[in-house]
Amino acid sequence: MAEAPIYTLKNIHLAFGDNQLFENVELYINKGDKICLVGRNGSGKSTLLKVIAGVIEADGGEIFIQPGIKIAYMPQEPDLSEYASLKDAILSGLPKDEKDNGYMADIWLDRLKINGKSNPKESSGGECRKAALAKALISEPDILLLDEPTNHLDIATIETLEEIINEFRGAVVVISHDRMFLNHVSKSTFWLDRGNMHLSNKGFAFFEEWQEQIINQEIIAQNNLNKKIAEETEWLHKGVTARRRRNMGRLRRLIELRKERREQIKAVGNINLNIDEGDFRSKLVIEAKNICKAYNGRDIIKDFSTRIIRGNKIGIVGPNGAGKTTLIKLLTKRLVPDSGFVRIGKNLQEAYFDQNRITLDPKKTLWQTLCDKGDHIMVQGHWRHVVAYLKDFLFKPAQAHTPVAALSGGEKNRLMLAYSLAQASNFLVLDEPTNDLDMDTLDLLQEVLDEYAGTILIVSHDRDFLDRVVSSVIYLKGDGTAFEHAGSYTECLEKVKGQASVPNKAKPNNKTSAKVEQPTAKQTKKLSYNQKRLLEVLPKEIETLDKEIVELTTELSNPELYQQNPSRFDEASQLLELKQQEKASKEEAWLELEILAEEMSV
Repeated sequence: MAEAPIYTLKNIHLAFGDNQLFENVELYINKGDKICLVGRNGSGKSTLLKVIAGVIEADGGEIFIQPGIKIAYMPQEPDLSEYASLKDAILSGLPKDEKDNGYMADIWLDRLKINGKSNPKESSGGECRKAALAKALISEPDILLLDEPTNHLDIATIETLEEIINEFRGAVVVISHDRMFLNHVSKSTFWLDRGNMHLSNKGFAFFEEWQEQIINQEIIAQNNLNKKIAEETEWLHKGVTARRRRNMGRLRRLIELRKERREQIKAVGNINLNIDEGDFRSKLVIEAKNICKAYNGRDIIKDFSTRIIRGNKIGIVGPNGAGKTTLIKLLTKRLVPDSGFVRIGKNLQEAYFDQNRITLDPKKTLWQTLCDKGDHIMVQGHWRHVVAYLKDFLFKPAQAHTPVAALSGGEKNRLMLAYSLAQASNFLVLDEPTNDLDMDTLDLLQEVLDEYAGTILIVSHDRDFLDRVVSSVIYLKGDGTAFEHAGSYTECLEKVKGQASVPNKAKPNNKTSAKVEQPTAKQTKKLSYNQKRLLEVLPKEIETLDKEIVELTTELSNPELYQQNPSRFDEASQLLELKQQEKASKEEAWLELEILAEEMSV
């Protein structure tokens, strides 16, 4: 017999003024559940988490909590400024009757590598975030509520947090934009969509497929209802399915970019950087040779060289404090290296996105923020109506005249991105662009960066985002050394871990020197004849399908077709869907083979 839920919400509804955030929300939390709460920015996720935590009250509905259940909540923007030290902040998470358990603070200080003596007012965002996590965990709650816990954390700490959540015996409800993090920690999903709650007993890894099923069901159910609602649902559905098709195209282009970057790195590694190589020079964006930078006797960047060519999309990763921001400042000549040199190409127009630097006027409307005069804005060389541009960033037309102060945290970040990406540029520097962005906005940002014709430098701790966007990764180890890997962050991490696991080679003795190293399975494995054949044939088949899809789309775009020949309209619509599915399937097969061939060639 199943155990009763330890926490229950029934028929919960909440509105702020005329804005109905959600209604008739029902959810159950069972002992040991690992739940991700997802939904668009502004949909009410953080507010719902506050209702569960008891921080705010709903307008109506029932809440039942089993007696003795302990709840701990970490807000999206934890404020620890009232505490004298980070350790004091962590200790404040203990109930009054558990103050004797103060030793637990030392356990979490060690596990999360926190300097407990640091003053919160002088600590970095990452340090304060870790302390806020420890504050929520120290009381060993039955239900742990985490709102965007990975923001400002480096990748090593995010991986530690994944281990903590998976080991945690209580229930966890987490809001996060980090897909890979959610894939690793969630076992069920709560989807808050347009005021309604959908529940799944599967983790986030299955979300997109489940989301599409629900939207399909809604379209069928709403065929006879209000046309506007049906159109909105269908638009969302088209966004989900079209995004999948675009993802395949983006991945194909990304593989090509990574191949190109790998060849560029090989070329730089085999030549003297002082030699003029024609094509490299004409496309040069940044050239750095043997740059070094130290602070207080500590090497931040040591003997690093690279050459960045127009169109490269490069991620900069490493632990907090490893020197990522310093490296960007050196490469963009905001800082002068202690030794070595940096050269920047001609006619470089830089746009710099840093959430801590861009300030929005809360009194201005979204329209005024992007466009002080008139109703059009120049975006990457093209005039766009400000409302149409806002729609690109998932704002409704009615929000154009909304003051910035009324936006949620994620919506403000979305507006800051819209503002930054509208600036005339051929070189884009993005410092943690993904914080507080929902999945739809992340997909949109990936599309924008994919279509961006210039060069991009990205500092990010979002592993999935990096895997989908960058052509190469510069990895800073934290000891001053850095290297570049042409490929995804995941591949780079495997390389780093592989190097760390290899012990120092001792001088071989007679026994060991007689042994011949056996080739690994990866070294001996080759593509089969059929796989090689498919690798050649599939691109041609995809190209043919592309042409057929264009022809069918052109035919269906004729506004008179449905009236003159409804049966042909239906036939063409069904055929178009089949062709699109076939193309997606063939693209996926081709990409898998391409990735496999690439891995074997490494």
